[in-house]
Amino acid sequence: MERATLSGAECAPLTAAGCITLAGIDRMALAVLLSRFALDLALVAPQEDIPGSYWGDSEAGLRGDRLYARLATPVHSVLHEACHYICMSPERRVGLDRDAGGDDLEESAVCYLQILLADELPRVGRARLCADMDAWGYSFRLGSARAWFDGDAEDARDWLVQAGILDADQRLTWARR
Repeated sequence: MERATLSGAECAPLTAAGCITLAGIDRMALAVLLSRFALDLALVAPQEDIPGSYWGDSEAGLRGDRLYARLATPVHSVLHEACHYICMSPERRVGLDRDAGGDDLEESAVCYLQILLADELPRVGRARLCADMDAWGYSFRLGSARAWFDGDAEDARDWLVQAGILDADQRLTWARR
């Protein structure tokens, strides 16, 4: 009966921009994925503010080792914030609340990693996530998330390898920085 108490907008599997939301995916698969990085998923009621959200509205939030989201939160937002957590230094994880920090290269690594992690979620995958990132307004030099990922992201990939998040063969190590 939980769905009966939620508004239609909160249960919609897509945002107005056509991006897939948590309501449209297997949230258990997402929770298991995040737990591999010692990050907990906490769902927030539709009428409540999302704790630790940098942008507010339906955007995911970070506080400590907990990622907050609503059913109406876009999956790309959840993965982006999770990847900030994975990519940040242990020192920055201590006392984390809202602002993940980091420099431009780390931000690129976060975007690259969120595309990789999308392949680990049923009904998401990298093609869908790249389309959602474009629809939401992410901006890349080559004009789209997919073009950047395929042809201009060597620096982000190298950063992830150096941080131990990807191995030398560019496979996930399931480790945090």
